[in-house]
Amino acid sequence: MIGRPRVHHRSTDSTNERARELASGGAPHGTLVTADEQTAGRGRQGRAWIAAPGSAVLMSVVLRRINGALPLAAAVAVCEALPLRALVKWPNDIWIGRRKVAGILVEGRPLEGWAVLGIGVNVSALDLPAELEDVATSLRREGLNSSTEEVLMSLLVSLDRWLERPTPEVLAAWRTRDALRGEAVHWPGGSGQAAGVDDSGALLVDTSSGRVALDAGEVHISR
Repeated sequence: MIGRPRVHHRSTDSTNERARELASGGAPHGTLVTADEQTAGRGRQGRAWIAAPGSAVLMSVVLRRINGALPLAAAVAVCEALPLRALVKWPNDIWIGRRKVAGILVEGRPLEGWAVLGIGVNVSALDLPAELEDVATSLRREGLNSSTEEVLMSLLVSLDRWLERPTPEVLAAWRTRDALRGEAVHWPGGSGQAAGVDDSGALLVDTSSGRVALDAGEVHISR
């Protein structure tokens, strides 16, 4: 069962760091680390994850049964756990409308047989830093009054349901929540129209010189 045992911190540097320590020490599959506050939370590419104490789900799970579709399955699970229609902005941001409400970070040591899945969900914040006003949101800002614990429980049930589903089923579900398909996008060194993902989860983009597959990095919608 995803979520047992559970270790909770009032404050920690990063739930992913704590989960990595537990994984290295032999913690079982499904071990959950949560926190009310992170002092050094991070997302992809080293970005800081900013959330007022108690305003977000901050969680990391130790996984020992891993397949290549883990990031895709996690994104589907987060979308299905939320009480509003949510989409995935490749590779692993969760959007309501065009604003980020959640993020996913997968780290691990495959040769040692484990990975850590970190998830952050903005739940109750009403005031956001000025630089995030146009790009981020929270469930409260979208009119919902769920508590962080209620959202966490929903996430655990959804993760338990999705993380070991067959890859074709995960891909099919992910594609129905693709926020970029058909959009004009750009990234350092290129631009084009997003055309979905291939069976490995790479983003397909139709460019002026042909179709390319991006298996890492980040793209932005061209406005």
